[in-house]
Parts: sequence; C-alpha cells; structure tokens
Amino acid sequence: MTIIFTISIILMIIPTAMMAICMTISKKSFMDREKSSPFECGFDPKSSPRIPFSLHFFLIAVIFLIFDVEITLLIPLVLMLKITNIVNFGLISFVFLMILLLGLYHEWKQGALNWAH
Repeated sequence: MTIIFTISIILMIIPTAMMAICMTISKKSFMDREKSSPFECGFDPKSSPRIPFSLHFFLIAVIFLIFDVEITLLIPLVLMLKITNIVNFGLISFVFLMILLLGLYHEWKQGALNWAH
C-alpha cells in the first residue's frame, strides 16, 4: 500500500515540477512582440495584419455543413427502399425531409441566409 502511495506522490510531483520549470523559462518579452508582428519588406505595416472575420460568413458555412451532412444521410434512405415496405419508407422519408425543411425555414426566417445586412 505504501508503494502505491509513493508512486502516486511521485507521479504528481514530476508534472508539477515540469510545469513550473516551463512557466519560468518561457516568459514573454518585448522581442516576442516584435517577432509576431508582420514584416513587409522592412517597412511598418500600413494596415492590420488580421482581417476582421465575417461572422455571417461563418454562420453560412456552418449551415452549409449541417445541411450537407443531412443530405448524405439521405443516401442510405434510398437504399432502405429495397428492404422495407413502402409505407415505412414514405413515413421515414417524410419525417426526415420535414425536419430538413423546417430547419431551412427557421434559418430563413431568422435572417441567417440573407447575405446583405
């Protein structure tokens, strides 16, 4: 029992000591700020190096990915037609497509699909 306790103490001390050493060695300095600034042929940059990110573009991309994944779920739905009867296939297809269309309608009503604001 004391061996397990000793090993667990050692396993706690080693990472803590390594983290403390890393924090003292890797202090940021003024030189780091100069290294991270953009370099334009020896001149100071005229504009910000980071272009403002369009949140609306990000939302459109996420909506596209969601609907793209949902469309890939439609492929097995067609293959399911061979192994199930037409009533079950129609019901499952209708529910799935209604969920897709309701999501699209919700995004449209929220204005997430309008590009010009």
